[in-house]
Amino acid sequence: MKQTTVLVVEDERAIADMIDIILRKEGFEDVVVCYDIASANMQHEQRKFDFYLLDVMLPDGSGLDLAQKVRASNDAPIFFLTAKTSDADKLKGFMSGADDYITKPFNPLELVARIKVHLSRYQKQEQKSKKNYFTCQAFTFDMDAAELTVGEDRDLLSGRLFYLLQYLCENAGQVLSKEQIYDRVWGDPVYDDNTIMVHIRKLREKIEQDPSKPKIIVTVRGIGYKLVGDDV
Repeated sequence: MKQTTVLVVEDERAIADMIDIILRKEGFEDVVVCYDIASANMQHEQRKFDFYLLDVMLPDGSGLDLAQKVRASNDAPIFFLTAKTSDADKLKGFMSGADDYITKPFNPLELVARIKVHLSRYQKQEQKSKKNYFTCQAFTFDMDAAELTVGEDRDLLSGRLFYLLQYLCENAGQVLSKEQIYDRVWGDPVYDDNTIMVHIRKLREKIEQDPSKPKIIVTVRGIGYKLVGDDV
């Protein structure tokens, strides 16, 4: 939750500050609190948040309008926090793009639990949508375009090099045996050690600062290889 960004828009400062404190205690470190629509709109224009908690009735506007702006460019979860409890009010909220509706007074622990559930679903969906794009500090790999980017250098991968890097990226952080690699990339469970070594060397020459002392595609002695890095 550390890197999750949350925007809280609530004009009752005691409630807003209480939510801020609770979220930070639960591990949310990037929480922005606004007490009116004007400042909330400014925050929304400047950055994209992972979660929005919006009061409906604010002194200078409605959270419903802000939700519609958010929904135009962002699929992140939106909760409405309001004293209104009628079905018509809730329907307006959901039609504006809300994922949940929290009525005041509320249980802070229940609020956090609901936030975590919706965030988990959203982040899993986001991860699925990015499954064809791998990035770490050392390089980025666009699997749809078969494009490897290292620093300012771009390289189109083809053939076995493409499938080999794709398999390593899809299983980043995991040790892959030579048998697994050969079966997946070359379609044969009986692996050719020299073939794998040659292709691993070619990838290292494209990615590693020193291919002879690899820090990204590392050899796990007696087993196979593993893709590692600061973000993996």
